Amino acid sequence: MVLTLPISIFLCFKVVQEYERAVIFRLGRLRSGGARGPGVFFVLPCIDNYCKVDLRTVSFDVPPQEVLTRDSVTVSVDAVVYYRIRDPLNAVVQVANYSHSTRLLAATTLRNVLGTRNLSELLTEREAISHSMQVTLDEATDPWGVQVERVEIKDVSLPDSLQRSMAAEAEAAREARAKVIAAEGEMKSSRALKEASDIMCESPAALQLRYLQTLSSIAGEKNSTIVFPLPIELIGPLMNITSSITSKMAANSATSATTVAEPRPSEVID
Repeated sequence: MVLTLPISIFLCFKVVQEYERAVIFRLGRLRSGGARGPGVFFVLPCIDNYCKVDLRTVSFDVPPQEVLTRDSVTVSVDAVVYYRIRDPLNAVVQVANYSHSTRLLAATTLRNVLGTRNLSELLTEREAISHSMQVTLDEATDPWGVQVERVEIKDVSLPDSLQRSMAAEAEAAREARAKVIAAEGEMKSSRALKEASDIMCESPAALQLRYLQTLSSIAGEKNSTIVFPLPIELIGPLMNITSSITSKMAANSATSATTVAEPRPSEVID
């Protein structure tokens, strides 16, 4: 007895780590003083029993859940939840298995929260939905001494038919935007041409400068053929001179033909 007494006393001392707490029951009743730790605590053999609780943050995956959104679209959504034990006493006393209960509650909360959202909200407002789930879960698990720190939606799976429909809709929207952009470009180009035309009409010097600029750019190219347009004021007199010359030549030709056709006097037969 004397020899085993030191060993028995040594076995009465227990150690918990910095991230752990020990909840001690004596004869089935919770001992006063709250959870023990970190460090060494004393228990009486056959009278006390204890349960260690890990205070570190724990994460788990929520299995994919088939959810019917508010606009009657069936999607498959999975998430990940991060939680930790805030109150070790409640985590042991108030719930039989806080880890399993939190997992089940996370799955049902995911379905309930997503069932109140449209598909477009589910695709574009993931952060807001995740925050809403985190708040709902934290309120539900607070009596268990569990604090839900974060909820993240991992993936949203859509039916194949819906994916094809959304792809076709997105393609049509892109084509419509491209047509609108092209039409706006043509409108701006036409407006710029009209403004340039108005400026050139008001200032002939601007038209001449543009003409010289065009000649300069053409001259810089190899094997270029330059056509100089003549103003109508110069072409009109030239056309009149050409017409008068043509008329004179036609009159001279007619006179010569009449002279050749008349018979000579010596050729008249008596």
